[in-house]
Parts: sequence; structure tokens; C-alpha cells
Amino acid sequence: MQNTAASFIAKSTIKSADLEHRRKINFNIGKYNAVVVQGKKQFSNVMLARERAKNAKWRAIENLDVYLEQFEKQMTSRGAKVIWAETAEQALEEIGKICDAKKCRTVVKSKSMVTEEIHLNHYLETRGIESVETDLGEYIQQLDGEPPYHIVTPAMHKSKEDVAKLFAEKLGTSPNLTPEQLTLVARQKLREKYTAAEIGVTGANFMIADIGGIAITENEGNARLSCAFPKTHIAIVGIEKMIPAMADLDLFWPLLATFGTGQRVTVYNTIVTGPKQPGETDGPEEMYVILLDNGRTNLLANPKTREALYCIRCGACLNACPVYKNIGGHAYETAYSGPIGSVITPHLKGMDDYKHLSYASSLCGNCTEVCPVRINLHELLLENRHESVMEGGSSLAERVAWKAWKQASLNRGMMNMGSGKQKNWVVNKVFKGWTQHRADLNFSQKTFNEMWREQHGE
Repeated sequence: MQNTAASFIAKSTIKSADLEHRRKINFNIGKYNAVVVQGKKQFSNVMLARERAKNAKWRAIENLDVYLEQFEKQMTSRGAKVIWAETAEQALEEIGKICDAKKCRTVVKSKSMVTEEIHLNHYLETRGIESVETDLGEYIQQLDGEPPYHIVTPAMHKSKEDVAKLFAEKLGTSPNLTPEQLTLVARQKLREKYTAAEIGVTGANFMIADIGGIAITENEGNARLSCAFPKTHIAIVGIEKMIPAMADLDLFWPLLATFGTGQRVTVYNTIVTGPKQPGETDGPEEMYVILLDNGRTNLLANPKTREALYCIRCGACLNACPVYKNIGGHAYETAYSGPIGSVITPHLKGMDDYKHLSYASSLCGNCTEVCPVRINLHELLLENRHESVMEGGSSLAERVAWKAWKQASLNRGMMNMGSGKQKNWVVNKVFKGWTQHRADLNFSQKTFNEMWREQHGE
């Protein structure tokens, strides 16, 4: 626990002081904020749309067992194989078996946060299998040996000059290439991989219960190519990605596009319902869908935190969060960063090791304000803090300090004791844990009662 928290504090301390990093992030998020305003104009009542989406996710999560079985029945009826994985290890083991059966040497992978969660690339590398990221942002990050920085924009922290320099170092291109030229270089490299790969791996933005299909949203077409060219398609999906019906997509696709990238609708929207059927010319010969739990049922079992499973991974809360915008995505050391990552990671990976993320928040509520499915993120952060304390995740000194603070706060006489200078000394010098990574507290030199008497003479 101490090592994880200490690493987070060390990395966030360095990044928060990096002004060039902050400039790049604020520049990119500023462009995002400008287009989201335009994207929202497609809704006659955006708040009503968000509320309806939340209700649809509520139905899906409250009846998740029923919908998952319905999804499996429909999907398997068309020849796909559905695999249930309780842990990341089980999911990787099943993928390994498929790769062995297909004598796989190359995998092309569409952008998928759940594959980052289970560290699929590292696992395949240990088995001598090349795993190639085909999303441009992910491809850039893979070349640089870094994990994704952002849920939607993996290389958000890099400028076009950074990418040109990286391509020059790794691919031998000119260091002066434009973004368009860099994209063409990546396209040429990746097209060769699509045709050579034995297996294509994707995630899914949504699972559709009534038709038994997965919906994939993208802007580059790389997921379609990863599905269609290789003879085997593996889709790895968190069980929470369920929506009740195909009719719900006309609500979720525009919401995801608007709040994710500011678009009215994303460029490529695909529904995959199984492998190539008799009479069809395109598509994989075999398809596997791996339904991943990996701690999600921990959230599901808790009525207060279950709401976090409504998330559609748009990344809006990251772009809105003042903490994320200062420390960046890598400081969190998890697949899911920002407010949503701080909410779900302690439940997915252990409260003891990751409770510190729930304290990395100003509780300003901006994340809740921008969430397209209206998850009460700041309240869930507070719930995580409460849960960690109830599980014994606080020191004796901390408990004593907060008990004393509570007693003083409930007693006007105690609140008025001592001068502002004396209070500053007690909090900033005696309780050093508060100011170790924060600015000193500065109490008013006069109490509320003193200021009241001065103004009202009472």
C-alpha cells in the first residue's frame, strides 16, 4: 500500500511542476472543450438524453445476469464461442489456448482499455507472439514503450513534434514530417500487419443483449480491419458494457461521440454478431467473446458503488478534472485514470493498494457535471474514502486528529479558543501529515463571533 501511494505521490509531484506537460494537456483539452459545445447542439434536450441513458444503464446493470445469458444465447446461436473469465489470469489463459490452437505468431489489436487492464501485450510477448497496436494513438504509445495516457486519446500528452521525433528514432523517418505524413507512415506499416496476423483482438464499446452483438466505435477503421482480415477474432469485454437493446444505440452512440470527442457521431460504428456466416464473403472464420469480471462484481455487489458500472468510457471526466489536468494519466499507474479510474480501481485491484486514488480529488464535482450517464462520481469518491476507513485503512493518529476536529467543529467555544496564529501552528506544525504535500492552512485571525460583534455590536 505504501509503495503504491508513495509512487503516485512522487510521480504526481514531478508532473504537476512540469509546465511544458501542462501546456500540452491544456492545449489539447482546450480543443476538446470547444468541439463538445458544438456536439451537444444535436440534442434538443441534452439533460433528458443523459437521464434516459442513465436509466438504460440502470436496467442493464440491475438485470445483468439475465442480459448476459441472453447475449450468450444469441451470440452462440450464430457460431461464436462465449468464454466467461472471472479474473485477468483466466482471460489470458484462454487467449493463450486460442493462440496455441491457431499457431499464432502475430496479433493485431484494436484500441481496448480492457486489454490494457489485463496487460495482454506483455502476456503475448512472453509467449513469443507479436502484438501490434493498430489505433494510431496506441501505436505511438507502443513505439515509445508507454501505456495509454488517456481513455480516449492515448497519446494526448505528446505534441506533433514529439511524435515526429519518435517516428524518426523508431522508424527512421524524417524528423520534420507533418501529422498527415506521420499518419501515412503508420498506415503503411499497419496495413502489412493486418494481412499477416492470424488473430485480431478488439474490445467493445457496448454489448447488445437482444440481438447478441457487440458495438464498436472508432474513427480510424482499425477495429474493422482487426475484425475482418484475420481468420480469428477475439473480443474481450467487461461484463458492465451491456445495454438492453439495439434500439438504445441511437441514444448511446451520439452521447459517446459528443462527450468523447465532440463529434455528432463517430466515423465508424460497427455491430458484430458473430463469425462469417454461410454465403458471406467477409469476416473471420471463428469468433470468441471473452466476458471479463476481474473485480466488477465487487462493484456490482455494493448498492452504493454499483453506479460506477454505468460508465461508457468517454473520457469526459478526465478532461474536466483539475487533478488529472495537472498530474496526467501515467501518475495513476492504472489502466483507468482520472475520476472514473479513482472510483473503480480500488474495487478492481484492491482497496488497500489503491485507496489513495480516491483521495486524489478536490471534490469539485466537475466530473459528475460532465458525465454523459450522470454518474455521481464525486459522491462515489467519498464512498470509497468511507469504505477504506471502515475497513481499517486509516492510522490511529489520523483517527484521533479527525475526532478532535469533529469535536471542535461541534463546539463553538472550542472553535473560538486560541488565535488564528496558534491554530495555524497546531495544524501546520503538529499535524504534519496535512502539509506534507499541501500548502499550509491559514486560519482567520478573527473568529466568526468576533467579526459578527464588530459588525452588529451584539
